[in-house]
Amino acid sequence: MLELSEIIEKLKDIISESTLNKKVFDKDVATALNIPQSTFATMKKRNSIPYQEILEFCATKKISLNWLFFDQAVDMLKEETDKFFQVRYFANIRASAGGGSEVWGESYEVIKLNSRMVGDISGTGRKDLDAIHILGDSMEPTLAEGSVVFVDREDLDISKKGIFIASTPSGLFIKRIREIDDMIELISDNKIYPAELLYLDEVIIIGKVVGNIESVL
Repeated sequence: MLELSEIIEKLKDIISESTLNKKVFDKDVATALNIPQSTFATMKKRNSIPYQEILEFCATKKISLNWLFFDQAVDMLKEETDKFFQVRYFANIRASAGGGSEVWGESYEVIKLNSRMVGDISGTGRKDLDAIHILGDSMEPTLAEGSVVFVDREDLDISKKGIFIASTPSGLFIKRIREIDDMIELISDNKIYPAELLYLDEVIIIGKVVGNIESVL
């Protein structure tokens, strides 16, 4: 995988295409990624790659992450499918850790992530995951607001410990979930938020959270 300084140069090339090939500086890349310039300068010095912000940028621009990070062309992906995770990135969906959010839609960008990049983020052998954002702080310190979470929509077994995405009449929630008789309890990790009880028929389990990437901000 490339160093952050090399990735920045490639991002400059992309940005210059929309600025009539004018010279692009590090500050322009920081602006495109919505990262403060001082923070971005520190990240470059430490070679700390802002995965979440780059993920959003690439989804918006329809850019292959594998080209950006690994210099791998689309044709190479066809020949090495087993080495990649296919992630459906729902850029416009926010799963609320607080007061409810949008319903789950089907508008997404497909992004293939090299297993070297994903590493052990997901802890699962599945290679077709969904990625959405967290809104709110009720799952802190486990999951920070603004993070991107990876969701396995095939894992709906709430009898196992973990964090799930649930659709309710109030919107999408990201919570620990427990079934009590004919009720579903939505539990926050942030102890200032009380648990909430809903009837079974009011809750649809979307999938289990299997990993996350925190925002750098």
